[in-house]
Amino acid sequence: MAGSFFMAPRKFSSPDECVEAILQRVGPRLVVGAPLGIGKPNPLVNALYRRVARDPSLHLRLVTALSLERPVGKSGLERRFLGPFTDRVFDDYPELEYLAPLRQGSLPPNVEISEFYFKSGSMLGVPSAQRHYISSNYTHVARDMLAAGANVIVQAVAALPGPRYSLSSNPDVTLDIMPGLREAERAGRKVAVAGMVNRRLPFMYGAAEVEPDFFDFMVDAPGLDHHLFAVPNMPIDPTAHMIGLYASALLKDGGTLQVGIGSLGDACVYASQLRHARNADYRGALEATGALAKCGAAIEAMGGLSPYREGLYAGSEMFGDGLLRLYEAGILKRRVYSHAGLQALLNSGRLSESVGPDTLTTLKDEGIIGAKLSPEDMAFLQRFGILRPDLRLEDGMLLLPDGARVTADLDDRESFRHIAGSALGARLKEGVLMHGAFFLGSQWFYDTLQAMPEPERRMFAMEAVSQVNELFSDVELEKLQHRHARFLNICMKMTLLGSAVSDALDGGQVVSGVGGQYNFVAMAHALRQARSILMLRSTYTVRGKTESNILWEYAHSTIPRHLRDVVVTEYGIADLRGRTDEETIVAMLKVADSRFQDALMAEAKRAGKLRPDFALPELYRHNTPERMRADLKRFQDAGLFPELPFGSDFTPEELVLGKALKRLQAASRSWTGRLGLAASLLRTPSPSAVPYLKRMGLDAPKGLKERIYARLVASALARPSGPAPSR
Repeated sequence: MAGSFFMAPRKFSSPDECVEAILQRVGPRLVVGAPLGIGKPNPLVNALYRRVARDPSLHLRLVTALSLERPVGKSGLERRFLGPFTDRVFDDYPELEYLAPLRQGSLPPNVEISEFYFKSGSMLGVPSAQRHYISSNYTHVARDMLAAGANVIVQAVAALPGPRYSLSSNPDVTLDIMPGLREAERAGRKVAVAGMVNRRLPFMYGAAEVEPDFFDFMVDAPGLDHHLFAVPNMPIDPTAHMIGLYASALLKDGGTLQVGIGSLGDACVYASQLRHARNADYRGALEATGALAKCGAAIEAMGGLSPYREGLYAGSEMFGDGLLRLYEAGILKRRVYSHAGLQALLNSGRLSESVGPDTLTTLKDEGIIGAKLSPEDMAFLQRFGILRPDLRLEDGMLLLPDGARVTADLDDRESFRHIAGSALGARLKEGVLMHGAFFLGSQWFYDTLQAMPEPERRMFAMEAVSQVNELFSDVELEKLQHRHARFLNICMKMTLLGSAVSDALDGGQVVSGVGGQYNFVAMAHALRQARSILMLRSTYTVRGKTESNILWEYAHSTIPRHLRDVVVTEYGIADLRGRTDEETIVAMLKVADSRFQDALMAEAKRAGKLRPDFALPELYRHNTPERMRADLKRFQDAGLFPELPFGSDFTPEELVLGKALKRLQAASRSWTGRLGLAASLLRTPSPSAVPYLKRMGLDAPKGLKERIYARLVASALARPSGPAPSR
């Protein structure tokens, strides 16, 4: 039976063979749990889907999240643009075969797909996906899978000779569901846990490394190793840069960080690098943009402006490019240790990571070890590198590397002298820079992890999501590790009273999901010195119409108003914790776009939540995109706050073409724009457009459609003209 000591899983060389074994063990009704993102073993999932789809006697319910797919253009021009890009960037990444029929509404009747988190906006208007969405906190997913009758778990794994297996990118839900799944198995539920090796996955440590008997079945077919889904770096616009600049000033040196993926998180990472490496420029930007005048008190109370001397530790459900870049910049450097007494002494400064005679004295004085070393004391001291690993304890005597035998008594001066002289390690071991639950990133991120030597990669420990997102396992230790925690998350909208909307639209259509956001907000309120920071663009524009993302009310909330904390927009920082409703409204008005402040104030006054004679101070009356961009422009002219600070997977031609196609799309939405496009059809493309037309396969157009495409693209390139592509 699976789960016995070191029992090797049954191995298969093809996913189809594994599927037949799963059906033989479990039966015809499959409730399959699969990790989010790149933890899905796509070839095995596809084999399951195909097998069930062709046999009406079987039934498959797949419970998963973040089903990743190559971007596909909606129009002919978009497809011409994206085709070569996706072929190059996503290489041999196998598409999930259930996605196309899910979107088309043509899934077989015996197949159901339920996700608890969507790629943002990807399933809007997809009826089946919306109907079968599960609204669940990340830490509740394992519970909900079990309640749904989960009887199969499939997982992409990394492998080393031995064999040794790692859940790599996604120990998150898999580790949490396993105890309940095996308990259900003992109670009579037929279950199967199947892994599939992908040698492109980095072998990760921490709880992600599991014994072979973790699995019942293992597919190991080197010919099916495939490219990991790589997330391209997205441009950071001035709005995102300003939000990142404010957020970076709330990070406390010596503290803890959680940050996710996307342009707002990237902007905070960039600003943090600026703070650390070019501090004068960083302070200058905060001063010139008015950030210090508006938010100096909040920055002083919660964060700081100095370079990172102690550095940060990351306790973040997602491990991505941003945290790895902070590590390479020398900012992510605060190690934490899995021993509360040791961590407390490090936090207080009574111990350092450098080992010396005072290390032993302090540990003894604090009662963490005894004066007379026991086997348990020796195990602790050698585990954390305080004593050398080649020492032995025998009958109360310590055998030193130089051959000497001394009593294992730290109160004996002669013994202590010998131990201090030849038995100590140099530096504490087993320090961890990051605990994460899943990872997803760019090709640079994956390549960098793969290239890391094992000891370095061990500092990035992958764990169960319950360990990262909640304070359940060892509360004292986790509080010590997570000092001065700053949990940075993104929301779509906020109300004036401080509730946040992050997952769905007014009518109930789900944009993404709750994920771990609620977990981290709750943790921020549970941990002393911690803060939840929600980053928000103050407005959004659709089809030429701009609306405020700060509203009086909304149909639902992801984060209720009683958990309000810190909100950051491009116009400043709103500290809402412990504030009255009126103080909260005023703080939110100060970070709202000025075009909407009067209407919002009027709503609050009508509701009796803002005194009738309230007037917003003049300092906050100039929150406009024009003012914000102008404040930032002189720094951008000097090379700071670039659009792509971390590079791009797009070629120079593609970057120019991408902007041109966006202009083309915008022009098609108005009468005047469409008239201009019609006129452009009469003009011959200029020679400067040829390299771009060649990239689109339109340099020698065939037929009327291609000639129209070529002239439209050339027109979009000419207004304004893109720079010549660099080689």
